[in-house]
Parts: sequence; C-alpha cells; structure tokens
Amino acid sequence: MALALPLPAFAQDQDEAQIVVTGRGLEAPPGDAAYDVVTIGRERIAGTASGRLEDALRDAAGLAQFRRSDSRSAHPTSQGITLRGLGGNASSRALLLLDGVPQADPFGGWVAFPAYLPSRLAGARIVRGGGSGYAGPGALAGTIELESGGPAQLGSLDLDALYGSRNSLDLSGVGAATLGRGFVTLAGQYARGDGFTPIVERSRGPADRPAPYEQAAVAIRAVTDLGGDTELQANLSAFTDHRDRGVDFTRVKSEGADASLRIVGKGEWGWSALAYLQTRGFASGFASINDTRTTATATLDQYAVPATGIGARVEIAPPMGGGVTLRLGSDLRRVSGRTEELYTYVSASPTRRRVAGGESLTLGGFADASYESGPLTLSLGGRLDHWDITDGALLETPLAGGAALTDSRFPDRHGWEATGRAGAAYRLGAVTLRTAAYRGWRLPTLNELYRPFRVGADATAANAALDPERLAGAEIGADWRPAPSLTLRATGYWNRLTAAIANVTIAQGPGTFPGVGVVSAAGFYRQRQNLDAVTAKGVELDGSWSAGALSLAASYAFTDSRVSASGAAAALDGLRPAQTARHQASATLGWHRGDAGASLTARYAGPQFEDDQNTRVLKGAFTLDATAALPITRHLALQARAENIFDAEVQAGISGPGVIERALPRTLWIGARVRL
Repeated sequence: MALALPLPAFAQDQDEAQIVVTGRGLEAPPGDAAYDVVTIGRERIAGTASGRLEDALRDAAGLAQFRRSDSRSAHPTSQGITLRGLGGNASSRALLLLDGVPQADPFGGWVAFPAYLPSRLAGARIVRGGGSGYAGPGALAGTIELESGGPAQLGSLDLDALYGSRNSLDLSGVGAATLGRGFVTLAGQYARGDGFTPIVERSRGPADRPAPYEQAAVAIRAVTDLGGDTELQANLSAFTDHRDRGVDFTRVKSEGADASLRIVGKGEWGWSALAYLQTRGFASGFASINDTRTTATATLDQYAVPATGIGARVEIAPPMGGGVTLRLGSDLRRVSGRTEELYTYVSASPTRRRVAGGESLTLGGFADASYESGPLTLSLGGRLDHWDITDGALLETPLAGGAALTDSRFPDRHGWEATGRAGAAYRLGAVTLRTAAYRGWRLPTLNELYRPFRVGADATAANAALDPERLAGAEIGADWRPAPSLTLRATGYWNRLTAAIANVTIAQGPGTFPGVGVVSAAGFYRQRQNLDAVTAKGVELDGSWSAGALSLAASYAFTDSRVSASGAAAALDGLRPAQTARHQASATLGWHRGDAGASLTARYAGPQFEDDQNTRVLKGAFTLDATAALPITRHLALQARAENIFDAEVQAGISGPGVIERALPRTLWIGARVRL
C-alpha cells in the first residue's frame, strides 16, 4: 500500500501570496477559443464511482477506448484512447499529455490508466479535433491535457479507503507541503479485487473463472522558484499492474517508471524547456479455449516487452503586442522496444521463440499564432516533422536449436510530415461562433509494426510496412452562455483519416498463417493494414449548469464513420470501423455542500461492431453510477459508491463462436475519507 504522507512543514494556513510557483506550463493560446474544448474539473475527476481516470474522461462524449472495459478487466493493449469515431484500432489516436509529457506506451501506444491517481490531478482539458498543433504529433482525433495539482488544489492530506464487491480494496492518498517558495506533492494508490468472470454466464464453461487484479502507483512532484519568474518542476512516478483474463495461461503484467524535468519562464518572454524519460515492461499470456470451453491451452507466452521513450521540448512565447500571441518551438521523441515470445506449443510446451522490435524517432518544429481584436479571435499554426523507423527486425528460432526459421531485417524508413491548423471565433453577446480546419498525423507504433497478437481464437499479424496515418478535418460550432451558471456548446465536424491502420480479416481458420501460426476453425486470421481512409462526420453537444449546491453536466456525440477500402480490404468498403458506436451520451447530476455530496451519472453507448466485417454486433448499453459522502467530523467522512447499479450487460467483445465478454457488473463500495 502506497499512501501520501505530508512533509513536516505544512503551510496550508500560510498566506497564499508566499506561494509564487504554480507547477503549470505556459498558458493555452487564446486561439484555442476557435476549437471544441471541454474541461473537466478536479472534483469531477476525483469523484467518479469507479475512481478511475478513464471513467472521468468519458464525461466528454465521443471519447472512447478500443474496448468498453476499464483498466480492472480489459487487456492493457486494448486501452488506446481516441475521439470522434476514429476507432477500429487499439493504439491511441488522441494525444494524451501529463504536465506536457506524452503518456502513450512507447511500444504499443496504449495508455496505462492504473498509473494515474485522479485525486492528484488539478483537471483535464480535452481538445476534440485540432490536428497536430503545438501540443505535438499524434493528435489525430484530439489532445487530452492532464495537469498535476498543487497545494491549493490538493490540501495537506487526503486519504481514501474503500471496500467493495468481490473482495475489492481501493486505497489512495495524496498530500502536499509548501516549502519556502516551492512545494512538494506525494501521491499513492493501491487497488485489488478477486474480479468477475469476463465471459457472460450463457457463454461460459468450466474453463472460465473470475479475473483478479492488483495495481499500485506512486508519484512525487517538486516545484521550486528559480527567481526571475522562472520555476523548476520535477516529476517522478512508477506503477505496477497485474491482471488476469479469466482463463488459465492469461496473466498480464505491466510496469513502468517516468521521470521529467521542466523549466518554465513566465516573464515578459514566456518560455519552457522539458526533458523526460519513460521505461515500460509488459508480459502477457494467451490461451486457446475449445468450443465447449472446458479446457484452455497455452498458445503464446509474451514473457517480456521492454520499451523506452525519451524526449525533449523547447518553446518560447515572445512579447508581440497588437493583440498577437505567438508560440515557437521544437520537440523530439524517440521510442525503442521489442517483444520476446514463446509460441507453437506442443504437449503444453513451447517449441519456438520470437523476438521482434525496432526504433522510431520524430523531430519537429512548430509555430502557433493567435490574434485578438474585440470580439474576433483568430488562430493559425503549423508544424513540420521528420520521422525515422529504424532497426526493425523479426527473429524466430526453434527452442531445440538449429537454423533460424525467420531472420528478417526490415528496411529503415524515413519521411517528412507537414501539418497545420486555422480557426476563428467571433463573439456576438452571449453567443460565440467558431470554425476551424486542420491536418494531423500519427506514426505507426512499434506494436503495430512488429507484434502479432491473439484475442480468443482470433489471431492478428503485424505489418512492418505500415505507413503513417494522416487526417484532414474541419468543424463549425457555437457556444452559448446566457448566464454565468449555464453554458451550451454544439459542434459539427468532418474528419477524413487516410492510410488508417486497421485489423483486416484475411481468412478463417483452421490453418497455419504467416506471423501467427495455427488458427483454429473457430478463429479468424487478420493482419494490420493501411486502409484507404476512414471518414467520420458527426455532431457533439455539451452543456453545464449550476445553482448553488446543485450542478448538471451532459454530453452527447453522434458519429457516422465509414471505411473506404480497396484491394485485399475491398470487402470493408462502406462498412463502419470496428468498435465505433454511432451514439454516446453522458450526464451527471451532483449536489455538494462542503464535504457532503452526492452524484448520479448516466451513460449510454450505442451498438457497435466487434469486427471489421460488421458481422458481430455488441449491443448498446445504459449504465447508472452513484456516489455519496457524509461528513462525520471536520476531518472524517463516510463514502458510498455504486457502479452499474442495474447490472446492465455491457458487452466488451465477441470471439470464437459468439462468445461474449462483458465489462464491469454491478459493483458496490463503502469506505471512509480523511482530509486535513
């Protein structure tokens, strides 16, 4: 158990004027008023029934992971994050940042959600669309910016302990101390549970069992004043995550550590310099289950996936005057990793070993300008990136010795990508009209290039020849704020993602296929390929209202996504991308007075297809969550939480002969909170 402890020199009651550092980066440019921006405050991020960051981010309808399961039961590699119906791939198509550092896994592009304790965050800022602007490459569908909290948001000490269904335990703590003209924060969390059986009762057999999980994370942050309106921010964090997929031979382990240093100058010349290091480790077992689900047989042991990400970023915001704001800068990110696997099992023992991996590098420069004149705000930005994919290799050898079965060295590749964005916003009293157009791009992950994978009886091969994805988009919207307590937003958009990477069905088993080996009669053989395009058109509606202790926030997204495909993928032309719902909605009604409060959250996800061929339908699902807190003393409050109150069947996947996997069933929590 890792809980935050306060440092001796508390300063919660000191004059706040002594706190001269913020721990934040440069302010977002005024031109962002031209884009569809959603903010989620600290109280909401830390106040969901699940206590999970991915759950809080779903308050922005249209934001989704590849699977509907959360980080207690989903396979970690399915937890890529995207927006605006550009799914169909488990790698993230949205850029997730924490204090300016990209958070996607260096090897796979998924997000290690158990690494983030929501209560240590000051808030989240979500830019839907917008392309690859000043935030960095990879922001195809949008950018999600997380910001760490300081003493003003975190307080001195905040401890939570909850016990829930299926012998679940959730412990977390965060604390902050002001030290001179700086501060230190420390946060930790521990969660475990016996888990539920992922396969629904009507599909399961003797091979199926509950899937336990155990997760922990710790983060420390120090911010100090360097003088001259300059501050130094240092971050260090680590996490470990153990899950099980509910059958034998499917244990999953993830672990990682991050370190970053950022210097921010906030004088007349704003500037920032950031450097970071990320290390990741991953291991996963895979099994084949017979049609009657009476036995599970090991098929693949992905025993090690080491990966590293290093990067840097510098930017300046010179004083311009005349209503002009300018940001200039450059960023670099290098990732390397490999997968090490044992496969082709005979008599319950592996007979072959596979090692595959490589490196990639992106180096870019950007400029972003804003202009404000009365009710008019203009935005114009662009970036130029150079990319390299190098040292790609695949080696397959028999464990018994002898010549290599496969010894491939893939050609190094490189290229240039030019992207940009432009937008305008105009205020007409309580109404702001806005429009924007943009381009973005994303480099294939090492996982997509080199690592095959399995889900149930289905197997998907990697493709070392994948091209980068490129997006062009446009949107128009309006914001209406008739009163300070009421805000309504509407946005219509069009996005076209060319060279979209998807898992394309090639054949149905039984058979032996390149890159994956044996596929049973119940399974399909797929390969990652670049489709011609995915076109997404849709509407997003958001609203928030407050009146004293009451608040209401709601969000709805409609998305019409279609695939354009030819050649080997021609059968997909006109179909919907996998795992992409047409309708998503979320609404939260809250009441808070001091430490007392209650909330009710309703969510809806419409039907979506499990597969690229649109033959397997995951039903739509409506869920209801609730939270309540009752103060007992000045520092102690009782808590109760309920997830999926009506135990709705949220279908997360279909594999083999119609075997359905579900997301979290009804889960009840009770506990206490100590706040100093």
